Amino acid sequence: MLGLGTISKKVFGTPNDRKVKAVRPLVAKINDLEPEFEKLSDDEIKQRTEDLAMRAQKGESLDALLPEAFANVREAAKRALGLRAFDTQLMGGIFLHQGNISEMKTGEGKTLVACFPAYLNALAGKGVHIVTVNEYLVRRDAEWMGNVFTQLGLTTGAVYPQQPDDEKKVAYAADVTYATNNELGFDYLRDNMKSSLDDMSQRGHFFAIVDEVDSILIDEARTPLIISGPSQDRSDLYLQIDKLIPEVQEDHFKLDEKTRAVTFTDEGNEFVEERLHQMGLLPEEQSLYDPESTTIVHHVTEAMKAHKAFHKDKDYMVRDGEVMLVDEFTGRMMQGRRLSGGLHQAIEAKEGCDIQPENVTLASVTFQNYFRLYSKLSGMTGTASTEAEEFQEIYGLGVVEVPTNRPIARIDEHDAIYRTAAEKYAAIVEEIQAANKAGQPALVGTTSIEKSEYLSELLTKAGVEHNVLNARQHEREAEIVANAGKLGAVTIATNMAGRGTDIKLGGNVEMQIMEALAADPDGDADAIRAKIEADHKKAEDEVKAAGGLFVLATERHESRRIDNQLRGRSGRQGDPGRSSFFLSLEDDLMRIFGSDRLDKMLSTLGMKEGEAIAHPWVNKSLEKAQAKVEGRNFDIRKQLLKFDDVMNDQRKAIFGQRMEIMEAEEVGEIAQDMRHQVIDDLVDQYMPPKTYADQWDTQGLYVATMEKLGIDVPVIEWADEEGVDNDEIAERLYKASDEFMAKKAADFGPENMRNIEKQLLLQTIDGKWREHLLALEHLRSVVGFRGYAQRDPLNEYKNDSFQLFESMLDGLREDVSQKLSRVVPLTEEQQQEMIQQFMAQQQAQEAGATAAAADPEPVAALAKGFDENDRSTWGNPGRNAPCPCGSGKKFKHCHGELG
Repeated sequence: MLGLGTISKKVFGTPNDRKVKAVRPLVAKINDLEPEFEKLSDDEIKQRTEDLAMRAQKGESLDALLPEAFANVREAAKRALGLRAFDTQLMGGIFLHQGNISEMKTGEGKTLVACFPAYLNALAGKGVHIVTVNEYLVRRDAEWMGNVFTQLGLTTGAVYPQQPDDEKKVAYAADVTYATNNELGFDYLRDNMKSSLDDMSQRGHFFAIVDEVDSILIDEARTPLIISGPSQDRSDLYLQIDKLIPEVQEDHFKLDEKTRAVTFTDEGNEFVEERLHQMGLLPEEQSLYDPESTTIVHHVTEAMKAHKAFHKDKDYMVRDGEVMLVDEFTGRMMQGRRLSGGLHQAIEAKEGCDIQPENVTLASVTFQNYFRLYSKLSGMTGTASTEAEEFQEIYGLGVVEVPTNRPIARIDEHDAIYRTAAEKYAAIVEEIQAANKAGQPALVGTTSIEKSEYLSELLTKAGVEHNVLNARQHEREAEIVANAGKLGAVTIATNMAGRGTDIKLGGNVEMQIMEALAADPDGDADAIRAKIEADHKKAEDEVKAAGGLFVLATERHESRRIDNQLRGRSGRQGDPGRSSFFLSLEDDLMRIFGSDRLDKMLSTLGMKEGEAIAHPWVNKSLEKAQAKVEGRNFDIRKQLLKFDDVMNDQRKAIFGQRMEIMEAEEVGEIAQDMRHQVIDDLVDQYMPPKTYADQWDTQGLYVATMEKLGIDVPVIEWADEEGVDNDEIAERLYKASDEFMAKKAADFGPENMRNIEKQLLLQTIDGKWREHLLALEHLRSVVGFRGYAQRDPLNEYKNDSFQLFESMLDGLREDVSQKLSRVVPLTEEQQQEMIQQFMAQQQAQEAGATAAAADPEPVAALAKGFDENDRSTWGNPGRNAPCPCGSGKKFKHCHGELG
């Protein structure tokens, strides 16, 4: 009997059917325009592009231009590539333009589909990004589809790692830019570390089409992109904290040996707080629970782990004064591997070794938050519907299943389940041999490289010729996958391998032609092509007669989507094919989800060794198990994203502020606002509102204004005047500091002062943001423990990170005001002295044959009242300038290293 849901679907159709039906009139309209566009000359096709772009820029909606734009692309693709887009490809393109994910089966021509919405949206003149999974596909698609865009009069760019900056800028300035997800994310972070608009590569985030969208936005979204660099040397801090740890008593902490987590008891917290106050590592008025204490708490916790949870000659060894980690599985030393978050440094302090600086995050972003920057996002894949909820919730993307151009003729067999892995592999080898004998090409999917190598050994013993494919060489991978459809070919691949290249029955014609032409460059290209195409047609018919491509999976993956990707390699464009999954009760997924009960049931049924069970019920229960795992993984990603969203708001605020500064001609007003805010804070601190004059600390205010603003004004006398209140004092300080800075600007010259203000602002923002990222990292590592006190870690993280952000902004204002107050132009004498020091240093370096000569970095200024023994008077020396202390070393190798 049919369920109510099934009956209603028969009457009303599924939501997906309705979406497909809704775009059919648009497809009909594009088809009606085809004869008109076929008559156009090549130049007229380009002219159409200019006309459409003009209409778009005058305000006509892209939706209104869609039929003409798509008709133009179809005609251009026919001329440039000899490919006429099917109606289903036009549908896929329409759904992409609407900001959806087009789920299109393997072999339906997704690469060409992307050209339609890319062209239409490029007419707006803001640039379109087409994102793919690896560098090989970026270059291939940009070159291949670049022919279509050139035919249309648009420019195409390709972005790849280690690309020269000038080339990268040109690629991003193109109408359509192909790039990998990693490179786009890193370029975004790099751009937000640049100090001038001219140095930036990207020009905004208008529209992105993500190919293999499930791989990029779900599988790879677990790992954030991080740009890191060495931190300042904090050896003293590690050594001081290390002295404290032996004093900690057994009742002061709890150790979870399994997770190596250390938590302090109430007594422990009191003891540590008191000792940190005594050691001067924690200000008297600050407690361990204050957000500002996060970093010190993190370091104390790491030092406790180093002493209590990591043991010498078990977890690590000390060799030649270096702490070497030991692999817990093999017992071998792991050369070059270091523990993160300051733990390795804590172990170095414990063992009395030299402490190496830890790497700190300079900038980071998750793929979720990077791709949510785009005004419009869309994606393509063969498998997205199982993760439709996540796409909708995280990215606001709907998933539309696009019908195939021809009906699918692939036979999907029920899973065969064996009791042991040995029985399963024996059956797999037998099945491959049978297919191989019949000439049927086989693609064998494994879940790991180790398993693919084990199966390869078994096939070698059985005398079956085969290729083993893993994702290490993209170009070699594409070639093997392209030929995996040849008669009798056997290819073993990890499940994710080979995406982006079709397996064509009989082999890939274009690749064979390219290889033949490379081997015989002087041969007749037309004759070579004709011969290979004729041979291929014969080979293709033979493979079809043998049953098409046989996809054999050696176990189920945690995610149904990855299984479907593998299955979808077979049966492209209506080709014959079959797929089968071979499983055993010893597989990971079967073990996790109740294989004991199944084992008992199979024993009761009297299953003999080597026999398999295959039934639709088993398929159903396995899919339910996979859906549970998918749900759990989604929850983990969602939780991680909630934490990153907190930082993302702050990241956007800081990056937005940097952008404003870079775009502004004049930043004096920003610097003035900061200075006035510092004055307000100082007046509130030393002359609190609603207090009497005899409660004011005017001496403290006088010293603070000297130190923070560089102005010497009679604050004490002002406060003694009759009727003077805090607002009056603040107004006078505004005026005095503004006059002081105006005189400085006159000394430097307006243009120089503008540059100094801009660079100082950007440098200080970057420095403060780096410190803030480190504080957030430390907060993230300790905030989870607050769950033990029945407090929600996410809310705690939100509150504390907001307080840390506010204190970072306060510190930023103070630093900028202080640095600007101290810069002064160099006198000619000082410049000569600096040059002489530099020359002496260069000669010393050349004599020691250590480093190549370098241009001296100009020093912006030396402070008024310069004293080589008082660092506060040195102003802002350049990193490559001689250190003002007179050591003869570069500043970055001397006092700059300590700062």
